[in-house]
Amino acid sequence: MKGFGCASLRMRRRRSSSGAAGLLWPLLGACLWASVVGYKPVIIVHGLFDSSGDFINLQRFINESHPGTNVTVIDLFDKGASLEPMWKQVEGFKAAIYPIMQNAADGVHFICYSQGGLVCRGILSTLSDHNVHSFISLSSPQAGQYGDTDYLKYLFPQFVKSNLYHFCYTALGQMISICNYWNDPHHRDLYVNSSDYLALLNSERPNPNSTEWKKNFLKIKKLVLIGGPDDGVITPWQSSQFGFYDDNETVVEMQHQELYLRDVFGLKTLAARGDLILCSVPGVQHVWWHSNETVFHTCMEKWLV
Repeated sequence: MKGFGCASLRMRRRRSSSGAAGLLWPLLGACLWASVVGYKPVIIVHGLFDSSGDFINLQRFINESHPGTNVTVIDLFDKGASLEPMWKQVEGFKAAIYPIMQNAADGVHFICYSQGGLVCRGILSTLSDHNVHSFISLSSPQAGQYGDTDYLKYLFPQFVKSNLYHFCYTALGQMISICNYWNDPHHRDLYVNSSDYLALLNSERPNPNSTEWKKNFLKIKKLVLIGGPDDGVITPWQSSQFGFYDDNETVVEMQHQELYLRDVFGLKTLAARGDLILCSVPGVQHVWWHSNETVFHTCMEKWLV
């Protein structure tokens, strides 16, 4: 509660009767625990066209619920630079994040928003000694993107979703981040053979590193997948929870997807461990996920200890 920190609790303890004081002991104990043990650092990775300044509200939510938490929003690939190829972003973010991990003996938490959720998957898959506990994927197109959105109209005004594959599945297209995870369900073979990023992460084409990447990814303790039906950008919205279209544009939920059934990179293992959490919230548009306090308390707060 804002304005009701450990210092005020100590003052109230000195002024209270023994009965009221008894009610305060559990809260004082929690404060003592936080001061001795502390909370794991939280690392936030932004999405397409975002910057670190967009996450002020999320930082505030974290520090109000878990006082003293070290929260870092990585200030890289901001705004237009977020269109750089995904593997380039993975390497850049990884270099910035690794020192934070090394200084966190008890590990760290990831909150990765939108495109940033896919960046974080790349980091977790390729970094063998990461120490991420909770990986919170906040409205991220984890199974890919296929939709006529305002972002698409802005970036590719001459294309619609049905013909963007002509550009995205070329060497030039693969130099733009969104094309690295553009997943056209009507041109599956082209996607599998052309995607330099998502198809490799999902081992949808032969990947000699797939076994090692799966082992690395499964070092996380919790995977929290957050999304909702009113997102308006992630298409289909179920992609935020690894659902996606079949070739009739009918959504196939995660549990029926091949990458889950074959446990390609560990989703089924995480589910069996009890470490795969889905959190769906209606009424939230894409740009508001990180500023919505209800989303934070419902889907994130408990996984940031």
